[in-house]
Amino acid sequence: MSSYVALGDSISIDDYAGGPGRGGASLLARNRDEDFPTWSRHDLALPLHLLATDGATSQTLLEHQLPRLERSNQRPSVVTVTIGGNDVLGWYGDTAGAIRAADAAVARTGDALDRLIRLVPDARIVVGTVYDPSDGTGDAASVGLPPWPEVVDVLGHVNAALRQLAEQHGADVAEIHAKFLGHGLAAGDPGQTEARPTDRNLWYCNVIEPNAWGASAVRAAFWEALGHQSPTEGP
Repeated sequence: MSSYVALGDSISIDDYAGGPGRGGASLLARNRDEDFPTWSRHDLALPLHLLATDGATSQTLLEHQLPRLERSNQRPSVVTVTIGGNDVLGWYGDTAGAIRAADAAVARTGDALDRLIRLVPDARIVVGTVYDPSDGTGDAASVGLPPWPEVVDVLGHVNAALRQLAEQHGADVAEIHAKFLGHGLAAGDPGQTEARPTDRNLWYCNVIEPNAWGASAVRAAFWEALGHQSPTEGP
């Protein structure tokens, strides 16, 4: 039986979007028509195996999540991967260190993709880019973090490398970074804690997490990477 496996970090999980079934991967697998009626029948309609975890790095992906998939009986037809952001955050404020961490993360993700392709050679694999809550400003102070203006360049570096990696492995790219621009600091306070804020134009909570509206945008990026047209411009 066909299935969908989501690997990676909190961009893919349910927790910050309001609970089970509400994260980006969950919505891709099965839309919540009561929350997003325009997305009705715009989903994979596949069982989801959510192996992505909060705080995951490329090492988590390679050493824990992928082995779980390999040990399972799952042979998915679709796999999404969101990774790299936490590798960079581990070197917050140290631009040279963050670039090195980004390069190491991409190398480990390449190893993971090699193993994925051997395991499920016919699966559609989608690699997501990493979003920027500052909306390209690098104004971390506005959300209570120490200044790090170079973070914009670091994210550009890791995303360019992820795009190249996906191309080399015949994977598709979910342009999460591009889709989220204008929905962080430009829209309000990404540090707010509500999963479902009144302003549906604000797609973050806890600074770096996708809220319910952001989760739908993650789903839209996956959906478009798989060659489909989203039913609306927004989530």
